[in-house]
Amino acid sequence: MSTVLAAPVAKNDTTVLLVASMGCAMTVIDTNIVGVVLPTIARGLDATFADMEYMEWVIGAYVLCFSSLLLPAGSLADRFGRRRIFLFGIALFALASLACGAATTILMLNIARALQGVGSAFLLAPALAIIGHTFREPQARGRAWAIWGGMMGITMVLAPLAGGIISAYFGWRWAFYINIPICLLLAMAVLRTIEESRNPAAGKPDVHGISLFIAAMFSLTWALILAPEHGWSSPEVMGRFIASAWFFLFFALVERYKAQPMLDLRLFRSLPFIGAVLSMFTYAATAQVMTSLLPLMLQNVEGKTALASGVGMLPFALAMLFFPMVARWMAQRMAARWILAAGLGLVGVGNLIIAGGVLAQWPWLVITGMAVLGSGGGILNGETQKAIMGTVPHERAGMASGISTTARFSGILQGFALLGAILAGHTRHVLTSTIQASNLPVRDDFITQVVAGDVQRALALWPEKQAQTLSSLIRHSYACGFSLMLVCAALFAFFIALVVVFTVRDRAGSQPNER
Repeated sequence: MSTVLAAPVAKNDTTVLLVASMGCAMTVIDTNIVGVVLPTIARGLDATFADMEYMEWVIGAYVLCFSSLLLPAGSLADRFGRRRIFLFGIALFALASLACGAATTILMLNIARALQGVGSAFLLAPALAIIGHTFREPQARGRAWAIWGGMMGITMVLAPLAGGIISAYFGWRWAFYINIPICLLLAMAVLRTIEESRNPAAGKPDVHGISLFIAAMFSLTWALILAPEHGWSSPEVMGRFIASAWFFLFFALVERYKAQPMLDLRLFRSLPFIGAVLSMFTYAATAQVMTSLLPLMLQNVEGKTALASGVGMLPFALAMLFFPMVARWMAQRMAARWILAAGLGLVGVGNLIIAGGVLAQWPWLVITGMAVLGSGGGILNGETQKAIMGTVPHERAGMASGISTTARFSGILQGFALLGAILAGHTRHVLTSTIQASNLPVRDDFITQVVAGDVQRALALWPEKQAQTLSSLIRHSYACGFSLMLVCAALFAFFIALVVVFTVRDRAGSQPNER
């Protein structure tokens, strides 16, 4: 690996770590804040009934473009320079945030969110590659990822509170405008502290692989979003699932025969690498995704305001902040597979506790479950990243960062889409059944707005007396939907914990983390 200096900088490893970690945190802040303010966006844009089916894309469009472009972004960072791509991502993210805040329709917001997702990919992948390139020694790298995990934990503490404050006092548009000054400060810090670096052996951009991967991810996500409304076996949904499978197959074939592929499929011959990637994906799909889903639960089941929901996320967020330090202590005494399995087990238990608390309407049990869920997530946050980055050579740091972040944000994307589909489908089913049992007419516009999360406008469609009855039915339906969703997430976390135990091993056959 050669280092190419683009401009004189005052390099300090700790400063580089903090600046690169702040770049990673920007993407997490945006996702979490938008998750809190999402129920207010439709009202702020005065969305019509026809617009409601596109509300899921406010998050889906962002994470779709984000996850689809992480591998290409890592590859391009290796080729053209990590600092250069990092600065490009910061600039694009800031411009897209401005467009999001200025949007006047759901369609404009979704297009701007897709562009913001592109900027996030070109911000996050080089930031992680910079960390991997800077910290090469095992002890230094372990410390770096522990600090990185702590910063992500701090972000998860602040983001829900910031989302609640912004929604309550400034309006949803400032959930995006707040990114602009932060991006400006971050760009200045990058120019002053980070050296340029690249992989001189990197080949030309893999246009075919990039195109096929984006098409596969887009088709899969579109199918998951359409499934609750059209049915899992409908031609529209099955056609997109089949298209996604073909695109992934063609992607694998293209990458297999490329001299310098965007994704080196030979990495997946290693069971420890597969186990680490699976643990990252599952952590994202069953724990990190809850930063977007749990605020919706607090608002729609417990009736909290956006600000109160941000405060209500503190048990989860504080545990996410504290437990990366616990994971570092565990790494000195336990093999990596047991740390990852323990984290996934806690995630599963936490989801089950929350599910029970929601059904029983016991807020104290929900709080306990959030703390347990955050504990597992905090253990996994830095350890999954360290496990993946430690299984590839230093010269493939860009590819490693692309794979790890693709696993993370593909997990968020697919977790949000699939768990959201379970939530929407079961909520729709329970609400329809209870309305019919109450001898009230079933209105598609009412149910669609409820499923989209706009309860206030949905109840406004009815006379006051009927609206009071329907309000309790809505909360019951949401409780059933969220409980089923959380149980499914828990079962998946338990299953992958078992897989990790039997796949993750040290490359030398020993357990270096054990004393």
